[in-house]
Amino acid sequence: MSLPDVQANKPEIPVNLTRVGVTNVKKLVEITRKNSRPIILISTFDIFVDLPLDRKGANLSRNFEAVDGVIEEAVESPVYEVEELCGAVARKLLDQHEYANRAEVRMKSEYAIKRKTPHDQVTCHEIVDMIAEATAIRGEKTIVRKLIGAEVLGITACPCAQEIMRDKAINELEKLGISKEIIERILEKIPMATHNQRGRGTITIEVHDGVNVPLDKIIHIIEDSMSATVYEFLKRRDEAALVEQAHRNPKFVEDCVRTMAQKIVKEFKQLPDDTIITIKQINEESIHRHNAFAERTATIKELRDELWNEG
Repeated sequence: MSLPDVQANKPEIPVNLTRVGVTNVKKLVEITRKNSRPIILISTFDIFVDLPLDRKGANLSRNFEAVDGVIEEAVESPVYEVEELCGAVARKLLDQHEYANRAEVRMKSEYAIKRKTPHDQVTCHEIVDMIAEATAIRGEKTIVRKLIGAEVLGITACPCAQEIMRDKAINELEKLGISKEIIERILEKIPMATHNQRGRGTITIEVHDGVNVPLDKIIHIIEDSMSATVYEFLKRRDEAALVEQAHRNPKFVEDCVRTMAQKIVKEFKQLPDDTIITIKQINEESIHRHNAFAERTATIKELRDELWNEG
């Protein structure tokens, strides 16, 4: 006996829906690495298709089938990039939802990276948030765009407060009768105090299917664009080295975004002009109740034109 397909009925209110699907689907994903052990990720998926106005509902169980099917296939053939996995799921969604013209897959995972502390060079693991997405659009030929990115924690030191403290130090040292030459030498050796923020830098890069972007490069760019990197484990000499590094490299929230943009253009020369870059920085203020925010979304061609014209 065939069961009724209630979702295929016409709705009482005929309105197209942009996204219908399931969120917070957790799956184990194994990522293969050349010359290294594979990575096992506990990943969270959000999976959507569009829904036409003549259909009451989407067959949501097919979303689970699409994810499970692709992950099972990945056991047989290695997966090297999570965005490729998302793209495969998006294609399968269109195959299984014949009424849909668009499928979207979003994936988030925690990704562990090895780091050495700045002074004692102690090996430790740091966690970053990995972001991957894919969108498949039905047509004469299915078009897939995929996205890869990361959110990384760091530290920023405020340039404004540091300049105020520098002026105060100069005035106080002059009152003690210390010459300008000696004052300059002191300030060169000892960076001035300022207030700090925990920074959250994010880069996502959206490309056509077939173009690959190394995630590790994205992570390094974000880390290197703040005043300093943060570590889970630090001894006293490491703490001193980290604080000094941050205070010798003060950055506004805007500086972080612009630095990331410059490094992306330098590191990703091979990316096609229509690659979409989104850069975001949030600095969680220590002396204010609010947070500082800056963002840029552009094609890589637009960023290249701005930076090359400036140069």
